[in-house]
Amino acid sequence: MPEKPHITRKMDRKTNTVLGLARHISATRWGRVLCAPLLRRWQPLEIVDENGRICGVAPRKQAHGDNRLLHRVVHVLVFDRRGRLLLQKRSMQKQVAPGRWDTSVGGHVDFGETVEEAMHREMSEELGICPAAMQFAYCYIHANDFESELVYTYICGFDGEIRHNPAEISEVRFWNPTRIAAAMGTGKLSENFEDEFRRYQNWNGQDPYTETRNPCC
Repeated sequence: MPEKPHITRKMDRKTNTVLGLARHISATRWGRVLCAPLLRRWQPLEIVDENGRICGVAPRKQAHGDNRLLHRVVHVLVFDRRGRLLLQKRSMQKQVAPGRWDTSVGGHVDFGETVEEAMHREMSEELGICPAAMQFAYCYIHANDFESELVYTYICGFDGEIRHNPAEISEVRFWNPTRIAAAMGTGKLSENFEDEFRRYQNWNGQDPYTETRNPCC
C-alpha cells in the first residue's frame, strides 16, 4: 500500500480566492444558481487535511494528477440479505480502471456538499436507490501516483430494484465474498476496490442490517 503523500500544499492564491468566494456565495440556494457557471468551468474539489478539515479548493483536473491534494470521496458497500456484495462494472469510457469491477457506489464529495449529502446523491445517481438505513463504517486515506483520497465508507443492506446509470456503469452484479477473494489480483477488480475490500475484511464488521456503530475517525 502506498505511503501517505506529503499533503496538503497551499493552492495558488488567485485560484483559492476566486473559488473561496464561490464557496461563500454558494452556501445559499440563490448563490448556487449564480455560481453555477463558475462551478461548471472549474469543477472544484475541496482540499482537506487528514482529519477532513477543509484547507483549500482546487479544480478537479488539478486534484487529479497531484497526489499532494487530498480530497474527499464516499464509498458505499451494498449487501443483499444473502451477504453478497454488489459490485459495479465501470464503463470503458472511464479514465480510471475502465471495464473493471468496482465498489458498489463511489464518488467525490462535490464542492459545498457534506459527506452525507454526497453519499445519498451518489447512490441515487449511480444505482437509483435510497436505502432507509445507512451505517458509517470507517475512513482512510487511499493514495497512489495519480491522486490522494480521504475515503468515507458506508454500509447498507438492499434487496430492491437497482437501476444503474449506463453512462458510468456497464453492469451491476452481487458477488459472494469468496468469489471476490478469488478475483483479487487477477485484473478483474479495480485497484481501489481491492484496497477497500481488504479494509472491510480487516474491519471488525457486523451485518449491514444491524444497528449503526460509532465512526472510527
